[in-house]
Amino acid sequence: MFFSAPPPPDTKLYPAFVATLPSLEGRTIAVTGCTSGTGRVFAETVGRLGARVLLVNRASERSERVHSELTALGLDAVPIVCDLQRFDSVREAGAQIRSVATEGLDVLCNNAGVMAMPDRATSDGFDVQMQSNHLSHFLLTAEVWPALEKAVVARGEARVVNHSSGARLGAPLKPEYLQAKGGELGGDGFPGLGKWNRYRQSKLANLLFTYALHTHAQARGGTSAGVKSLCAHPGPTHSGLQAKTAQAGGTRWLDRYLLTRALREGQSVEDGALGITRACCEPGVQSGAFYGPGSAARIGEALLLPEERDPAGEALLWEESLRAVGLKNFFPQA
Repeated sequence: MFFSAPPPPDTKLYPAFVATLPSLEGRTIAVTGCTSGTGRVFAETVGRLGARVLLVNRASERSERVHSELTALGLDAVPIVCDLQRFDSVREAGAQIRSVATEGLDVLCNNAGVMAMPDRATSDGFDVQMQSNHLSHFLLTAEVWPALEKAVVARGEARVVNHSSGARLGAPLKPEYLQAKGGELGGDGFPGLGKWNRYRQSKLANLLFTYALHTHAQARGGTSAGVKSLCAHPGPTHSGLQAKTAQAGGTRWLDRYLLTRALREGQSVEDGALGITRACCEPGVQSGAFYGPGSAARIGEALLLPEERDPAGEALLWEESLRAVGLKNFFPQA
């Protein structure tokens, strides 16, 4: 096999950080993509802290296994079937979350993602990376917004946390990546930069969505202003995402170089989960905050990072995303 991941490094920071977090008894937290990686670590963490955890995953043996593992630990875990490559499945999952979260949804952690996938379209016509990583999370957030507002009324706040990446850097957002042009974006020939450009655009979208949602929720006011919008990035992490990329056809020298370098520089999956765990669980966080490793090596403690605002990009993302998922309005209309 062309790609062999090095053994993961030891976890250095995560247990001590989790020990500082308060009980989450009475809270309901939904997380996408939690069959492995940072999502799996996060789901177990918040479950052990007392939260009811909604496991939002595509139907598979892996999703059944993680549900069984968490319930065997005595945790309150509820499976929610959601295929992020199908908007109709996202809408169904949103309705199920609203039904299950009868006392409100305290946190939606938009964690799931795919990386460096070949140029192909979903059944909805969009690039598989942009739909999986951003557009479906945009739609899911809109679908569960009433449940988030219900938590604001009941407990004073709710949170939406998006998971970006260091790959977000290097290019402005381009509208064609948010449009139904999956399979037409190209760039998979030598040296294979296209798949990485599409990934970078999707990870930039995660951050821009965070800022745009913060702006629109605050402008709407009322209970919407109580829903905090935050973002995190993990730094290079042994999350299992690299192996999935390899299995999907990452056979070029560029793929091998980037995947191997990330793992050699990377930290454990637990330490990689520091950002989303802090954004989702730490008391007193502010809407619009962005957390991630602050060291020169891009690993280590999840720190509050400087804003990376791009008003034009945020406006572009908001309008193109609404159009893509078929919404005239993001927020429920009175």
